[in-house]
Amino acid sequence: MNWDETTDDAATPQADRLVGASADTEDQAVEAALRPKDLGEFIGQEKVREQLDLVLRAARARGATADHVLLSGAPGLGKTTLSMIIAAEMGAPIRITSGPAIQHAGDLAAILSSLQEGEVLFLDEIHRMSRPAEEMLYMAMEDFRVDVIVGKGPGATAIPLELPPFTLVGATTRAGLLPPPLRDRFGFTAHMEFYGPPELERVIHRSASLLDVEIDTVGAAEIAGRSRGTPRIANRLLRRVRDYAQVKADGRIDRDIASAALGVYEVDGRGLDRLDRAVLEALLKLFSGGPVGLSTLAVAVGEERETVEEVAEPFLVREGLLARTPRGRVATPAAWAHLGLAAPQGRPGAGGQHGLFGA
Repeated sequence: MNWDETTDDAATPQADRLVGASADTEDQAVEAALRPKDLGEFIGQEKVREQLDLVLRAARARGATADHVLLSGAPGLGKTTLSMIIAAEMGAPIRITSGPAIQHAGDLAAILSSLQEGEVLFLDEIHRMSRPAEEMLYMAMEDFRVDVIVGKGPGATAIPLELPPFTLVGATTRAGLLPPPLRDRFGFTAHMEFYGPPELERVIHRSASLLDVEIDTVGAAEIAGRSRGTPRIANRLLRRVRDYAQVKADGRIDRDIASAALGVYEVDGRGLDRLDRAVLEALLKLFSGGPVGLSTLAVAVGEERETVEEVAEPFLVREGLLARTPRGRVATPAAWAHLGLAAPQGRPGAGGQHGLFGA
């Protein structure tokens, strides 16, 4: 329901994981059918919805285009969906592109010059746009004008091109990489938070209804608890559980069916998959909870250093199962408990803060 169609880097191992937040081709096709059409249907992100509703209503009352909007947050939380809702609420068409697709200022100029008045331009992963295009965007956002350079060298001429008023909706998973001059040109900035279990249960019930899947309350809660706070993952898990229920049962999803299905796909009760558990098991069993260097840990798991650092670690840190310290990676007491292991006395992870930092 509330998720993004485009991704930060679909080529990463994240795209191949059942609990990865990046969208594959199947996700994009299903999401198009499940995506809410207005703010009233959009589940979660209450503060963002309330603030955005005020911005859009005020713009409609003035008969003006809405302010430029910047949406930041992890993949799968609803940035693309909100951009489409903004266009729908304003009764305007939407143009969708992404930062990596705009490598030259001319690419951006071609898009901007073809916009209609009031049109919404959705620019996903805006932080990955080239610097020349980024500098052109400053003037386009502020003055609705761009200078098109004709010719090269001393004979080059800048031709000013007036643009119709438009609304830029920028989305980023790394807001810190945006230069301040670009951030300052957005009239409304919102950060998308991870979802709580009750919100994810509502997401799952709505999607199950649209997919014509019968699911009870505890079955939805079981899936929600393993969805890492991300609607996209919740919907992907729902589809896999639906498949299991159709093949192994009568098609109805309850807690036992959901648990059995996700057990087949190696997604445990906290949403950890094979890679996550492999990292924790190596850290606990081979290195007694750490501290251990990232490269050593990656070799022990049989994965690339970048895969461990960028794919597995963020969720483990967010769940409080792993800590990054100056001396290396350290397991927390929660990691030992999750794997059902006893932490060695006097080792990191066995004694809270003292074990982590060696006071």
